[in-house]
Amino acid sequence: EGLGPLVPILLAMVESIFPPLPLIAIVALNIAAHGGFLGFVYSWLGVAAGGTVVFLFWRRVVKRFFWKLASRSEQLKKAQQWVSHVDTASLFMLAVLPFTPTSFLHLAFGISDFDEKRYLITMLLGKGVMVAMMAVFGQSLVSSMKNPLYLVLAVGLWVAMYAVSKRFCKRHHLD
Repeated sequence: EGLGPLVPILLAMVESIFPPLPLIAIVALNIAAHGGFLGFVYSWLGVAAGGTVVFLFWRRVVKRFFWKLASRSEQLKKAQQWVSHVDTASLFMLAVLPFTPTSFLHLAFGISDFDEKRYLITMLLGKGVMVAMMAVFGQSLVSSMKNPLYLVLAVGLWVAMYAVSKRFCKRHHLD
């Protein structure tokens, strides 16, 4: 808490660059250290900044300078074709679901011709909803010290979100 907003924002930002880090743990830690509102804001700013940097790296560096070489990859061609079938509502749902491979979304949409502004706005709004749900979970961890029912409800919410996420990813061939 004493380190200010930079550390929690950077922690959430690094998760966008290095996906194996558990974002739920980072958000819960931010909530515990900074309270519900500031923990949410710091986490969302970090996720938004990290996602934007990764997307723009694929869009502005890889696509622009290395696409002729990279376009030989069959996997990158498949990712680019997949994007052409995704509408904004599906993209929003993918951004909201916490178990969606966001790094794949940044790559696929970064190398595609999908509208940059529409992608960023949709992703930022979806990630805001996702981080808010994680903040509820983080707040539940803090509240569970007084009443364990909060923890049971939060875990139930996450199990349900995991099931929905798996079904949605399977339907969109992201599994």
